[in-house]
Amino acid sequence: MKINAKAIRELAELLDETGLTEIEVADGDQSIRVNKGGVMMAASGGTAAPLNMNSDPAVPQIANTQAPDTTAIDSHPGAVTSPMVGTVYMAAEPGADPFVRKGSTVSEGDTLLIIEAMKVMNPIKAPRSGTITQLIAENGQPVEFGDVLMVIE
Repeated sequence: MKINAKAIRELAELLDETGLTEIEVADGDQSIRVNKGGVMMAASGGTAAPLNMNSDPAVPQIANTQAPDTTAIDSHPGAVTSPMVGTVYMAAEPGADPFVRKGSTVSEGDTLLIIEAMKVMNPIKAPRSGTITQLIAENGQPVEFGDVLMVIE
């Protein structure tokens, strides 16, 4: 596949302008996916390969090996887990205030965040009333089924 650097730059600029964290465009069996996290997926004919695309090629990307240990909160009775695979959005739209913050008081049924799955925005509601004591998920972060998103006590 021939890489179109101009298209990648235009998509990166569009991300900055709109506040989005990821964008994907497709034309036939070819697609380009740009993610602010620094990874681009180039796909052709159903196969995808990650390509390292830093904003500054002279700066190496460093993996985050200091991920929080969530084993203790996995079994917490107030843990709110993801009901699906998708991308977390903490606010209704880019630039808006987040639905909740650490320390926020919520009532059962309040919207905590949104998970985008297959181009559908799914509001995640509070399963109980209480106070947000831990926020695990971050805006724009991909999540898997069962991942802990936050803790309500």
